Amino acid sequence: MRLGPLILALVMTAPPAGAQVADSAVAIPMRDGVVLRATVLRPGVSGRFPVLVYRTPYGQAAAVTSYSTFKAAVGRGYAVVAQDVRGRYLSDGEFDPYRQEGKDGYDTIEWAASQHWSTGEVGTFGLSYPGAVQWLAAAEAPPHLKAMVPAMTFSRPTNFWYAGGVADLSWPAWIWLNIAPDVRRRKGLAGPTTARDARTTWGALRSEVANRLPITDVPELDAIAPWFREWYRHPPDDPWWSWADLTTKYGRVGAAVLNLSAWHDDNYGPEGALTNHLGLVAARAGQPDPKSFLILGPWVHGVSGINDRTAGAKSGERVFGAAAGLDYDEEILRFMDRYVRGQVADGTRDLPRIRVFVMGENQWRTGDRWPLPGTRPTALHLTGGGRLAWIPDDGSDRRTIVSDPAAPIVDPFAERPGAHDYRELSQRGDVLVYQTDPLDRDIRIVGNIEARLTIQTEAPSIDVWVKLLDVAPDGTAWNLMGAGLDVQRATAAPDRQAGEPRTVVLGDLMTGNLFRRGHRIRVVIMTSFMPNFGRNPQTGRPETTERTIRLARFSVLTGPATPSTLTLPIIP
Repeated sequence: MRLGPLILALVMTAPPAGAQVADSAVAIPMRDGVVLRATVLRPGVSGRFPVLVYRTPYGQAAAVTSYSTFKAAVGRGYAVVAQDVRGRYLSDGEFDPYRQEGKDGYDTIEWAASQHWSTGEVGTFGLSYPGAVQWLAAAEAPPHLKAMVPAMTFSRPTNFWYAGGVADLSWPAWIWLNIAPDVRRRKGLAGPTTARDARTTWGALRSEVANRLPITDVPELDAIAPWFREWYRHPPDDPWWSWADLTTKYGRVGAAVLNLSAWHDDNYGPEGALTNHLGLVAARAGQPDPKSFLILGPWVHGVSGINDRTAGAKSGERVFGAAAGLDYDEEILRFMDRYVRGQVADGTRDLPRIRVFVMGENQWRTGDRWPLPGTRPTALHLTGGGRLAWIPDDGSDRRTIVSDPAAPIVDPFAERPGAHDYRELSQRGDVLVYQTDPLDRDIRIVGNIEARLTIQTEAPSIDVWVKLLDVAPDGTAWNLMGAGLDVQRATAAPDRQAGEPRTVVLGDLMTGNLFRRGHRIRVVIMTSFMPNFGRNPQTGRPETTERTIRLARFSVLTGPATPSTLTLPIIP
């Protein structure tokens, strides 16, 4: 039913910026009777408004005062519901991360649509966990959800709780620093109840916890987060994880989606946004507007990097300049205007389906499909003497290191995400380095990269890390993506001997970078990268259950019979 002319005018006309009505601790009942609470912001005029929902485990009261999006949305004529998820801060119930968010998100969206101040049209937004909750709710198909902007979030458990089969070790820090203080306050448990005290105590625990085997041996978390042990009772291929696998659920999602992430997002990487975008496009094949868009920038995890439009804007230590930044609030609200309100502002009707930032060139590239038009997959061949060559070598070669889980490689920049100079990594004796000669022309790559290696080891299971670096003439070696996309656990098939050569494929590497003339393309191959990811015990049993470790030799083979290649997505 259409709204009358007066109501329509109130909905479509934004009130003066800053004029708002705020209701705090608003009770929102869930289907099982548990009450969640929210702050509700509305424009300071009477009428009904489209609604934006933001759900967080980090405290909605702090979010409302910290992030400019809320005020900007109200100034644009939206009502906003900012909610503490179940079991967090003002909301009742027990916190069970991610598993609870599908049904609770559905109920919250439908509640927002039914309020007397709502037009019944709802959008969602948020980054990180507040991005994940959007997908989990959308997969439940709430009928009033029109659009969502999930930023820097996941697509599947195998690249979230695990990475290439390797357990993600950042979870204990997330729990201790972000979740535990509120849980202790709620339940009267001993331990730090403020963010400052949590940071202090974690500083003493960090290294010890990261080096424990099995990785679930963290009794300090048992009363706070019993679900941590539950997660890692399930290997990455366990059907138990189906509740969190978005890749099987795109057909259920009817909302328009703006997927946003970053090459250096250290929590999720760009894979989640890209996989979700491609999945939606495939599920909506044949529709005139698949209502899915993709933005991939050079940033680290969080909003501040996105919004940095200064000349010194950077990710880690690598400066990309003012062109790298976007107006995060405006991206969200322009998308909501189009797909929640049905308004299309001048100049926005034909926004590109895909926008990606090319590091090194420091410019945005656009396209209407993925891979970008003109992409030419081109193989670099690993050859004898540690060379990467465009033409394969006729000779065969074997290069070997010793992999020692007792002395894992440690990321020197683990606490400082983004692009850094990793030249010293290549100097270690427990890595294998392959690189091109200085390039005789610029090489621009955007998209998915495949590393296909022939390896040999007596270990029944070993991890293979492939770090891709842009090496300048002065020796600076920039990493081109956050860790986690560049690893794959290689496990011997049951019908093969552990020492036989086998092929391991890393298919999740992705970036956008211009290798300038005179630079080199380098890959560093290794078997561990602590402390944010587990180390393989190399016994055939995973780090989630194993207490012992073993040494193993690890070899990369090259040549016609045992090829090893790196395939790059080169674009004009």
